[in-house]
Amino acid sequence: MSKTIYSNIKIKSDTYYFLYIGELKSYGLNFFLKDFFQKLYNKKIDFIAIVSDFFDQYYYKNLIVINPEAEKHLEKTGKKVCCRIDAKQFMKEVSNNDFVQDLIQKILTQQNHLYIYMYESLPEMTLDQIDGVSVLGPKSNIAHKLNNKIFQYKTFNKIVPMPDFDICQGLEDLLAKAKKMRSEWEDGIFISQEYSAAGSCSAVTSTRQDILRKFNDQNATYLISRYIPHEYDPTVLAIVANENDVYIAGVADQCIVDGNRFVGSTYPSVLPDEIIKKLKEYTVKVGQQIGKLGYRGIYGCDYIVVDNNIYFMEINSRKQGTTMEFCCTLEQLLPKGSPMLPELEYYAVKENRFPSNTIELKDKTDNIYWGTYNMKINNVATTDGYIPQDPNEREIFKKVANKELKKDFIIMEHIGNDFIIKSGTFLGRIVSVANNREDMLSGIEYGKRFLKYTVKETFKI
Repeated sequence: MSKTIYSNIKIKSDTYYFLYIGELKSYGLNFFLKDFFQKLYNKKIDFIAIVSDFFDQYYYKNLIVINPEAEKHLEKTGKKVCCRIDAKQFMKEVSNNDFVQDLIQKILTQQNHLYIYMYESLPEMTLDQIDGVSVLGPKSNIAHKLNNKIFQYKTFNKIVPMPDFDICQGLEDLLAKAKKMRSEWEDGIFISQEYSAAGSCSAVTSTRQDILRKFNDQNATYLISRYIPHEYDPTVLAIVANENDVYIAGVADQCIVDGNRFVGSTYPSVLPDEIIKKLKEYTVKVGQQIGKLGYRGIYGCDYIVVDNNIYFMEINSRKQGTTMEFCCTLEQLLPKGSPMLPELEYYAVKENRFPSNTIELKDKTDNIYWGTYNMKINNVATTDGYIPQDPNEREIFKKVANKELKKDFIIMEHIGNDFIIKSGTFLGRIVSVANNREDMLSGIEYGKRFLKYTVKETFKI
């Protein structure tokens, strides 16, 4: 049974609570949901966050940290080790944690219902089986089905344009089909397992050896598609309320390295208006289709653009890395009182509709430019120093929009000093906001330099 690595819970009897379960990168969304709940219930609202991020120190109240991998390293070696854990494993650990279950029972003694808000709905999260507890988000079984890459390509193939693709049953079938297609797909072959996020179980390959270095499951089902060299990787954030109503939050450009590894996004998109319009149209079509399948809530569609031709890459049936930034953008650019994304998701999930005062942002902004960058360590490393945290991302959007500042950047979720960082783990996240694209991009570069200064050495453990 996993313990809690950190906890600073203080429950107040006069406060209505909801739970957030996910990563700290989406922590800020809870303030938007809190604002909505206070308006809806006309009472004091707060939230408790349960996360897997193991840091040196925290700047958040009512926080629980559960990470059995980091806990194991700490107990075995006495060293602080920053390591990511699988989302499914995390949800299992949270669901079976005695401290969390006792906390829920305590909350339910002072309120008759408890909402759980999550970055991603997963079947492994079972706390909603407790009487009086429900998830404010998409149904986990539907989300899980939609995140299957094989299901996506079979389902949306006739709805949106896609690269040439095929399905492979097992590694031998994959190797055989890749060999056959290599002469036709000269720029490379993209391969993905059924479930892959941020490039974790996918790769762009050119040879048999490339495939065998990345994939070894003899019995897995693989998606194989023609890799298309391209410059633009737009992503569209949206919410579906039913089989007809889809809300488009906006279009951003992803920064993809090594063909499939996501490291950040920038907004507004540099693509021409006619392409952005088409991207939104395709995303609405996908949203209406998943709405027919019963999905309600936030989702995102990723595309590539080549010579004004658009190709669908995938749908992510969960919140995106851009969700917080779009919330901050919409808050500044839409009329005051307009529903924000968590409020729209609430109505989509609970009432299969959007509220009557829903407004989309139709035009590109000319005074808010933002970019994000996730700095991941690809070798085992140690940290020597920390960066003071400023968790109030929302505030810099407000100051830039109001011309109090022309540019600013913050570094969030830096793990702290004297940590061993396992390969594939994030060192920190940069958010840059400015009145123009050049200043926004320079903020990201400044942030990278600050983060690099906190890495002391790389070695093997």
